[in-house]
Amino acid sequence: MTGNTEDLRFHRRQIGFDGPGPIIVLGEVLWDIFPNSSCLGGAPLNFAAHSRVLGYSPILISAVGTDELGVEAARRIVDLGLDVSLLRCSSAYKTGTAAVEIEADGEPSFTLQRPAAYDDLHLAPADIQRVKALNPGWLYYGTVYPSRAEAKQTLQRLFEALPETIRFYDVNLRPGFDSPVLVSELIARADVVKLNESEAFTVGGFLGLPSRLEEFCVLGAERFGWRAVCVTLGERGCVMFDGSEFVSARGRQVQVADTVGAGDAFAAAFMHGLVQRWPLLEIASFANRVGALVASRAGAIPEWVLAEAAAL
Repeated sequence: MTGNTEDLRFHRRQIGFDGPGPIIVLGEVLWDIFPNSSCLGGAPLNFAAHSRVLGYSPILISAVGTDELGVEAARRIVDLGLDVSLLRCSSAYKTGTAAVEIEADGEPSFTLQRPAAYDDLHLAPADIQRVKALNPGWLYYGTVYPSRAEAKQTLQRLFEALPETIRFYDVNLRPGFDSPVLVSELIARADVVKLNESEAFTVGGFLGLPSRLEEFCVLGAERFGWRAVCVTLGERGCVMFDGSEFVSARGRQVQVADTVGAGDAFAAAFMHGLVQRWPLLEIASFANRVGALVASRAGAIPEWVLAEAAAL
């Protein structure tokens, strides 16, 4: 991945949101370690699992270790109904973990252990060709996984192999894995961007974009060619911009169990609304309901069904 953001800003491609093939989800699989419990997670896995509930067939590209946590993770991923043909097993590193603490405002903070098994993910040329042959509609990626050089090269290989695939960048900054240079490169390559309010402020500082959210979204889309961008606001809801319309949708009030995974469920619902070509305010409202539903249940990947989100 080379070049600066000025070189990449006009990459927008005139393709539909409803691409013909599956969703490719690249990144970390890890265990969220709470003070008194542990839950399988990692933003890419969470996104894939919630996309599956919404009727999609995501293909997860990641790796787990040969340790007990890795064996259990692989079993649970199969139970989630996900395609594991590109889920690798690493003997070099342990399965990824993230220590989770819930801050005073209810938001989680994460401390990641690196390197982890997902850092030992290697795709052969035949793997890349197989992915290309699937003609995927979407490629999901975040910031944590490509923060290491080899992983960044893997993402670049997928970009090159899938020039017509919609690129969904779910920012998900984590301490120590939030390089301004990397984030600037990744966000410039994206067609669809999702981030939270704090991340919008941070990224806006990287990119020289205004802190006012409407201006951040509109000017960011003009500069980088984003076809849709969303900023989540926690219990207050979200704002979205699709290149022509800016909307704000209030959040849904629920009894929160924990918010881990809620943003990833929101991201899956955001994608779903774009694929369905719903009006933007309807997409925002639906994504808020899905995120709230997941926040009302413990763990990053609780069981839920579409009717429950619709009922909120």
